[in-house]
Amino acid sequence: MQINVKVNGKEHTSDVEPMLSLAAYLREVLLLTGTHIGCDTSSCGACTITVDGRAVKSCTLLAVQADGSDITTIEGMAQNGEMHPLQASFKENHGLQCGFCTPGMIMTAADLLKENPNPSEAEIRHGLEGNFCRCTGYHNIVKSIQHAAESMK
Repeated sequence: MQINVKVNGKEHTSDVEPMLSLAAYLREVLLLTGTHIGCDTSSCGACTITVDGRAVKSCTLLAVQADGSDITTIEGMAQNGEMHPLQASFKENHGLQCGFCTPGMIMTAADLLKENPNPSEAEIRHGLEGNFCRCTGYHNIVKSIQHAAESMK
């Protein structure tokens, strides 16, 4: 089946198998490997991207379901060679260790901050409930998001 998508501002037309996940399409067809696949069941959140401005777990969405959509991956967060404030804050505040969950955390946080530009710690923790980190204990992830929220005001 043929799909047309806009990914990180660039139009793509591709022939895809009907059962190809959006995560696999991004990684294997478009070679955007920042979207990680951790579980294939939407439990971990490592594959989180935005589709038409909303955070979604791309492992449970088929590429054909994204036809006509505007998609942003972690690679599309930086603009003009400058890291997005969330990316910079995760780096500055040690919001990552192994880094596997980081793209999904940042994409989820971007959606959270779009809806609530000044979230409390409890609201951040609630917003991240669908994303797992096995390394950090979340403290510096929350700190990174709080710092980014302040810098984005």
